[in-house]
Amino acid sequence: MRFPLFALGLLLATVASAATPEDTVRTAMGALAPGIKVDAVQESPIPGFYEAIAGGQFVYVSKDGRYVLNGSAFDVVAKSDLTEASRAKARKLTLDKIGPDKRIVFAPKAPVATKYTVTVFTDVDCPFCRRFHEQIAQYTAKGIAVEYLFFPLSIHPGADKKAEAVWCAKDRSAAFTAAMSGQDPGHATCPNPVAELTQLAQTLGINGTPTMLAADGKQIPGQIAMSPDQLAAELERRAQAKLAKN
Repeated sequence: MRFPLFALGLLLATVASAATPEDTVRTAMGALAPGIKVDAVQESPIPGFYEAIAGGQFVYVSKDGRYVLNGSAFDVVAKSDLTEASRAKARKLTLDKIGPDKRIVFAPKAPVATKYTVTVFTDVDCPFCRRFHEQIAQYTAKGIAVEYLFFPLSIHPGADKKAEAVWCAKDRSAAFTAAMSGQDPGHATCPNPVAELTQLAQTLGINGTPTMLAADGKQIPGQIAMSPDQLAAELERRAQAKLAKN
């Protein structure tokens, strides 16, 4: 049976319009990278495109499924990074679901009050992570609570087992500090969130340690995160900017 060309066109248009945004994105991404996982799809601030998280990366897929853009999108007039804003929202939503039972927390002690809280993805065998933790007392003295999430990198064989041993210690904070100073944490095992947090970090597009996120999900540049003074100043600047905006 043959369809007139105009009828065939109407049929294809009907099928395309019936596809959900998720269907459109999964079909487009599947054609480029079979088996890739699409974690989220939403309307994009860029007209004619969907915004999606696929394989831990933000991508933009045209609503007809023909074009895929991979990279950051910028609003020239507003001078803003649209992709980073979306990443921050996605990270905040995800971090809000991670309870204290999956974190190792170093918080200010009285009489110092907690002014800010940051989340840090860390690896016991990461040199920069160790350097960061050497200054933990300086961060907390400035009212900054540091909440660690384990993210042992594949380039550090055995780091996942060390993270598990730290987690399974009677005093996790003490075990963490000892491991960060180069001490062997042992081989203790128990139910732990290390594998779950590693997968979560990858889903969020985090590929290095230490990676610091502010409470709103925005990433803090490494050169600032590694300095207690600069970090405190940056968190204060962001807080004041938010107040001014509201």
